[in-house]
Amino acid sequence: MRWRMVRAVVFADLYRLLKTRDYWIPLIILGGVFFIVLPAILLGSMSLVREGGLATQIGDIVGTLPDAIQQNIQGEAPGTRASYAFAVYLLAPIAIVVPLTISSAVGANSIVGERERGTGEFLAHSPLTLNEIYFGKLLASLLPGYAAGIVGFGLYSIVVNVIVGSQIGGWFFPTLGWMVLVLWVVPPFITIALALILRLSARVRSAASAHQASSLVTLPVILLSYGVASGLLFSPVLSAAISGLVAWVFAAMLLAGGAKSIKRERLLGVAAEA
Repeated sequence: MRWRMVRAVVFADLYRLLKTRDYWIPLIILGGVFFIVLPAILLGSMSLVREGGLATQIGDIVGTLPDAIQQNIQGEAPGTRASYAFAVYLLAPIAIVVPLTISSAVGANSIVGERERGTGEFLAHSPLTLNEIYFGKLLASLLPGYAAGIVGFGLYSIVVNVIVGSQIGGWFFPTLGWMVLVLWVVPPFITIALALILRLSARVRSAASAHQASSLVTLPVILLSYGVASGLLFSPVLSAAISGLVAWVFAAMLLAGGAKSIKRERLLGVAAEA
C-alpha cells in the first residue's frame, strides 16, 4: 500500500470538509457544548453550594461512590468534593462520546457521498487500490473526531482547573486516568465504529440511508464506550491498558477485511446495494 496515495485521499477529504461550513460548524458547536458549556454550568453550580439541604444531598451522592474513589476526592465543602468527583469520574465518557459522534457523522457520508457528488467516477478510475481508498477514507473520518477530542480535552482541562482547581489549592487536571483514556482508549473505539460505518457507507444508496444506518452502529459503541470510560478511571492504569489492547485487537480484525466492502462499481453508481 502506497501511503502517499492514502495521504492524497485524506487531504482531499479534509479539504472538502473544511470548505463545507454547514457540516463542520454544527460539529464544533456540539463539541463546545459538551466540553465547555455543560461542564462549566454543572461544575460552577456545584462549587457555589456551601451549606444547607442541597449541600447535604450532594454529599450523599458523593458518598455513594466506591471507597477507593472517595479517598481520592479532594476538597472540604460538599460542593467542591462533588465538583471534583463529577469532573474526574462522572464526566469522563464525554472524552469518547463526542469524538465518536463527530467521526461517525463524517464517516457516514465518506464513500456514498462520492457517488452523490459525482466524484465517485474519478475515484473509481483512479490508480488507487481499494485498500488505499479505504484507509484514506478511514483516516479522513477519524482525524476530525480525534482532533476535536484533543482540543476539547484541553479546553475541558482549563474549565476544570479554573472552577475546581481554584478551590482545592491548585491545578490538578488532567489525571493519569484521563491521559490513558484519551491517548490509548479513545482511538480504537473510534476506529471500531468507523470500520463498521464505512462498510455501510460503501453499500447504501444515499447519504441519508448511511446516516440512519450509522446511528444503529454508533449507539451500541457509545453505550459500550460510556461504560468502559466510567469504569476505567476507577483503576486507570491496568484496566485501561487491557481495555485499550482488546479494543485495538478488535479494531484490527475489522480493518483487515474492510477494503472488501468497497467496489468500484458502487463508486460509479452501478449495482448499488441497499
